[in-house]
Amino acid sequence: MASKKREIQLQAVINNQSLWDEMMQNKGLTVIDVYQAWCGPCKAMQTLFRKLKNELNEDELLHFAVAEADSIVTLQPFRDKCEPVFLFSVNGTIVAKIQGANAPLVNQKIITLVNEERKIAAGEMVRPQYHEIAFVDSDSEDAGELSYESVDQIYTVVIIKPDAVTARKVREIKEKIIKAGFVIEAEDKKPLTEEQVKHFYSQTVDQPDFEDFVSFMTRNLSYILVVSQGKEKQPSWDESEVNSETESKESWDEQQEMAKPSRMKKRKSLQQYLEIQQISQFCDVEENITNTKFIDVLIPDFKNVRGIKFEKTLALLRPALFNERTEDVLNKIQDEGFKILLQRQIVLSEEEAKTLCKEYENKDYFGNVIENMTSGPSLALVLVKENGLGYWKQLIGPSNVEEAKEYLPESLCAQFAMEGLPINQLYGSDSLEAAEREIRYFFPPQHTVALIKPHVTQEQREEIMNIIKETGFDITQMKEILLTEEEAEKIYFKIKRKAFYKDVLDVLAEGTSLVMILTKWNAVLDWRRLMGPTDPEEARLLSPDSIRAQFGTNILKNAVHGASNIEEAMQTISRMFEDFVPENLEEN
Repeated sequence: MASKKREIQLQAVINNQSLWDEMMQNKGLTVIDVYQAWCGPCKAMQTLFRKLKNELNEDELLHFAVAEADSIVTLQPFRDKCEPVFLFSVNGTIVAKIQGANAPLVNQKIITLVNEERKIAAGEMVRPQYHEIAFVDSDSEDAGELSYESVDQIYTVVIIKPDAVTARKVREIKEKIIKAGFVIEAEDKKPLTEEQVKHFYSQTVDQPDFEDFVSFMTRNLSYILVVSQGKEKQPSWDESEVNSETESKESWDEQQEMAKPSRMKKRKSLQQYLEIQQISQFCDVEENITNTKFIDVLIPDFKNVRGIKFEKTLALLRPALFNERTEDVLNKIQDEGFKILLQRQIVLSEEEAKTLCKEYENKDYFGNVIENMTSGPSLALVLVKENGLGYWKQLIGPSNVEEAKEYLPESLCAQFAMEGLPINQLYGSDSLEAAEREIRYFFPPQHTVALIKPHVTQEQREEIMNIIKETGFDITQMKEILLTEEEAEKIYFKIKRKAFYKDVLDVLAEGTSLVMILTKWNAVLDWRRLMGPTDPEEARLLSPDSIRAQFGTNILKNAVHGASNIEEAMQTISRMFEDFVPENLEEN
């Protein structure tokens, strides 16, 4: 109980606007840990704060607080951020901001500001004219038209058409939408149901070719985006924040002058923006949606999933740690709520080790680090969690052990330090772009073919597709097709001379099948494992969670089919999807 009391006294808890306003009356320096409700305050910094409180606070100039961004209107710009943020308030004026759990920088900033306050109180210096950081641009033309609450409740739904999905336009469209300052609140890649098509395209149901259009949309993959306006970038905000290299040297007046042009511009609608970018032909757009029930038809339970951003990151256990404490690390990862999507052992080449350890190249121990990194297998992992990239970086802590033990003893770097090795024995990607690049390098994608058979109901199809996505597969292409004998031979060419082949054809002739290209590292083997044994009865005994165990009825109507090896998979894909060009295919 004593330690809990100390923790409460260390940092005031600010969880509403009224408490925030009261806190801003503090005299001296207040260090504010701005946190998201989903992850809580940055516990790793509390040891440093307690140390500084004891060393510097005999004259009560230093205060600490934790503030929940989700509950405080003033902190709205900080919501949905994956990195911890620390604000520094001097006598009620926010004078600095540091992003990330950068203990040395936070330590230096606190000591500097406290020493300044002491000198001012002693008459040894004049109080500086601080440039207060502005959270919200209250002078913008649009600010008075819509409150934050109303902006957050206005959405645009974008359906990227099947042709654009096949042509791999999704990434380009999403990047342009985000670059324009819009926020993607939710997304899904799937074939639309007949109900969903009629719901979204209700204004065109009377057109003579509408039934053909419905058939096209339900038999192919679309990509659904739910987009909100977001907040336009504030030049004054970006240019006044503190980073690890420098603080802004521009005057407040200069920053305000730079901000003026953006304030005079009216925000374009998403439809207008897509037209200007010449990509509107790939999308159908419905704007100004305030009733989320409209969205729920396309993305069920939207209210509960909006804004949730599951991120993948590459994690690496270096050889010494992998050799001695793998189980402890994996348990910690799962305790922190991560899902391990992929994992593999890999012995790094010298070139690979130098790339991953580039930040240490000017250290005198760099050669020893590279020698250790290439001495045996490392364990590469793909982790996924809501805001997972920033959470993992915060969890593992600084890049070197000495800094971690002094400032962040609760970090994994400190907990899993290995004797004689000065660097963090865990690695994490630095950005979403780096994570994607590194994951593709260490887990090169492989393609396989998957078939959902006609006897599977529409509801069961959707369940199977959800299972496929939840286990890390990307449904790269898809078509719904009646498998005639000619078409079936493109998939079942290996067994066409078997005695039971006619029975297979009879099952396939009962209705349309769903043929998909699935993409993932080790896709062929993983899809076969997910399908389970050929006979559903055997599957229910040996692999009860497999798809055939759950949805198969007998050895012919066993729900799904897949290729036996990469050669068979690629041969089938080339026959069923003639225009498909594989990207970065792994053939080994």
